[in-house]
Amino acid sequence: MRDGTKAAPETRKKRHRNIGALPAHLPRVDMTIEPDTTTCPCCAGALHRIGEDVNEVVDRVPAVLRILRLIRPKYACRTCEGAVMQAKARPRLIDSGMASTALVAWIAAAKFAWGSTLYRQAQILGGHGLRVDRQTLARWMKQAAWTVKGLYTLQLATMHGYARLFCDETPVRMLDPGRGRTKLCQFWAHATDDRSWNGPAPPAVAYVFASGRGKKEIAAQLTGFEGVLQVDGYGAYASLAADTKTLGKIRLAFCLVHARRHFVDVHKTTNSPFAKEVIERIAAVYAIEQRIRGLDADQRRAVRQAETKPLMDALKARLDATKDGISRQSTLIKAIDYALERWAGLTLFLEDGRLEPDTNIVERSIRPISIGKKNSLFCGNEGGGKTWAILASLLNTCKLHGVDPETYLADILERMVSGATKNNRLHELLVWNWKAERDARKAAA
Repeated sequence: MRDGTKAAPETRKKRHRNIGALPAHLPRVDMTIEPDTTTCPCCAGALHRIGEDVNEVVDRVPAVLRILRLIRPKYACRTCEGAVMQAKARPRLIDSGMASTALVAWIAAAKFAWGSTLYRQAQILGGHGLRVDRQTLARWMKQAAWTVKGLYTLQLATMHGYARLFCDETPVRMLDPGRGRTKLCQFWAHATDDRSWNGPAPPAVAYVFASGRGKKEIAAQLTGFEGVLQVDGYGAYASLAADTKTLGKIRLAFCLVHARRHFVDVHKTTNSPFAKEVIERIAAVYAIEQRIRGLDADQRRAVRQAETKPLMDALKARLDATKDGISRQSTLIKAIDYALERWAGLTLFLEDGRLEPDTNIVERSIRPISIGKKNSLFCGNEGGGKTWAILASLLNTCKLHGVDPETYLADILERMVSGATKNNRLHELLVWNWKAERDARKAAA
């Protein structure tokens, strides 16, 4: 700078931009553009090729609806004319219906993975000249969810088998015809992801549709789970952990980001210097977390004990020292009380390198539900809510693994309907196992 002082280091992450490195796995189609003439303008001789310039752009082939004619020839013997042979009709996802498995997978992925609605899907199909009402599409989704329900249940049970689980919830409206209005229900999100320390739990999310948001609902979902539950400060989780049936089986790790949000709100409204100080102290904690991401659990714990624990101890001392001189009516005291009342859970990550300091993993995973309910406004009934939960769980887990949801759903539906994958081998269709199998086949080819 002109005054001789150094500029503050840039802390904002650089934006990830595609500067031309297009995906290698996409097929290449050559389009050669020849000049108007290959005759030399000077001597009228034939020009010969000396090189070429190649530019690559991402292209798209529009989706094409087609009629798949399933033909089963009949064969008879000309000699005895007694026997007639014909292949058996293959099982279909929509029995006696007009939709193939691929079409159902396309509609399901558009709604439950990418946030579209059945109403819009019906309009898109109408643009192709195919008129299908929204109720028919809903029945197709219900049939698809019924088919994969066992796989969804297996995924949820597999996730509960790990000793660390994230949990969050978000409200959703459901039609209540008896009262002529909607009533409030809940989507609960369960998530796992050990990639930050190279642990065994794969990135996964499973949604559960429930009529309420109380302890009863979450207790029913976590039957058999034992370990650390990483959650926000909602009271139902504390009640669950304190229940005699789960006492000692479930420990709560609270979210440092949620605690920080209260101080951010205070600083925005009052410009409190103390709130700003707390925000800066928490930022120092996250600077350490960014540096140790990817290390194993023991290394993370060692760094946290040596560097993060003194920061958190100093923060607690400041909170304790400041709260006594603040009015009980202020918003700042509420932010301080929120943090101090949950301090044991907020600092549990210091003792266990496998834990995260926040619940950002499940916060990100529940976002597709939030987008979907904003677009759809409500679900029609309890069955529709459960269909939503089942299909959204599998399809959004695909996105966490970099797997195309439509390709995955079409494949597993076909395997299950045809009987190629039996119930005792459903684990092969879990997204991470399915992806590993496909990657192994590609590597061997």
